[in-house]
Amino acid sequence: MQYMILIYEPEDAYAGEAGQALLAEIVAKHMALAEDLSASGVMKDGSGLQDSSTATTIITQGGRQTLHDGPFAETREHLGGYYLIDVGDLDEALAVARRVPVADGGKVEVRPLAVY
Repeated sequence: MQYMILIYEPEDAYAGEAGQALLAEIVAKHMALAEDLSASGVMKDGSGLQDSSTATTIITQGGRQTLHDGPFAETREHLGGYYLIDVGDLDEALAVARRVPVADGGKVEVRPLAVY
């Protein structure tokens, strides 16, 4: 079964000199995790995402579409990246998700892909 692991972190987690050092550490951990998941055949795809300020949201309301700069949700966290994995069940997906490195206050969401 395929699961999307979504990585949310505080928007300012990597600000400043200390934040940049933390980012380098976290990225190195992601690279090691991705290498391990790829080698085991679990990882199907994954990537970091650019800052939420680069997002554009299309809102459809009343049959009209409007474009908005930034993410739709007003939040101090942003979706920073994802892993797409293929494992046997939710327990296995959660075991992988627990290995995802995040900054303090970060969250990792596990969601099964819809099968149509």
